[in-house]
Amino acid sequence: MLLAGLFVLVIVISAGLGRFFIAPQAVVRLFWLRLTGGIVPNELAQASLVLFHIRLPRLAGAALAGSALAASGAAYQGLFRNPLVSPDVLGVTAGAAFGAVLSLFWGLSPLMLILISFSFGLGTALLVGFLAQKAGANTDSNLALVLAGIMVGSLVSSATSLIKLLADPNNVLPALTYWLMGGFSAVKEVSLFITGPIILAALLLLFALRWRINILTMGEEEARTLGGRVALSRTLVIIGATLATAATVALCGPVGWVGLVIPHFARMTAGSDYRLLLPVSILMGAAFLVVVDDFSRLLAASEIPIGILTSFVGVPVFLALIRRGGTK
Repeated sequence: MLLAGLFVLVIVISAGLGRFFIAPQAVVRLFWLRLTGGIVPNELAQASLVLFHIRLPRLAGAALAGSALAASGAAYQGLFRNPLVSPDVLGVTAGAAFGAVLSLFWGLSPLMLILISFSFGLGTALLVGFLAQKAGANTDSNLALVLAGIMVGSLVSSATSLIKLLADPNNVLPALTYWLMGGFSAVKEVSLFITGPIILAALLLLFALRWRINILTMGEEEARTLGGRVALSRTLVIIGATLATAATVALCGPVGWVGLVIPHFARMTAGSDYRLLLPVSILMGAAFLVVVDDFSRLLAASEIPIGILTSFVGVPVFLALIRRGGTK
């Protein structure tokens, strides 16, 4: 409850921050008027326009992306029993990024960019699963997935580099480079309408599987002894995490470190029981990315890509966690 209250507070404060400042009490009043169908007074008309048509879609995108990446990272860390695993372990991030870069190279619309990016992310995950299945019964399934993910992700990243090499250096290449840094400046209602339901459905799936993830963390033999359907549970967890990651990259581009660092903070707060760890990760990830996006908008005259800031925050924090043994 405390984390939920802090998240609401972060949203209210962040909604008012910007070159057009809106006081927190005005933000709360505008939300209340929108919920109750009240009439917005003239003195708040401009603030209402800025809040609901510019800032709120961006805040919603940041919150959805943060929660999706944190939940996916926590789920993968439990599934693979490795605290260094992140949401891009199966190459989904690289695949979705390649789809978006290809769309920008071809000059397609933002709507097509989202659809193609999401499709390429899912296609990469399916290819990784197919290659891991072909590895044979004598190979550990988790190890096969990780190795296939590294291989396919590296191949797709090379294809992305090739597209950047072929792109027009004056017009197309800057757009490709900027998108690959991640950001929420291009998030609009239509992009949220497409990716939002996918992210929410993936989060609900992972939330429903949180007790199964607890069993999977014990290893395959122990899970089977406890009567767990290991193959089905693993597949459902991968589907949920893959959908969340692919939709997030399609929405805002690659955003690193959130899915790696936030689950560790959640684990330090809530322990290793996924019945509590997963919802805590979701709330922490959402609040964290909203706050980082505030700095992205306000630190400089021009917006700083979100991926740069998450790296500046994530690297030293993760090094500190390693030093104190927080990744065990």
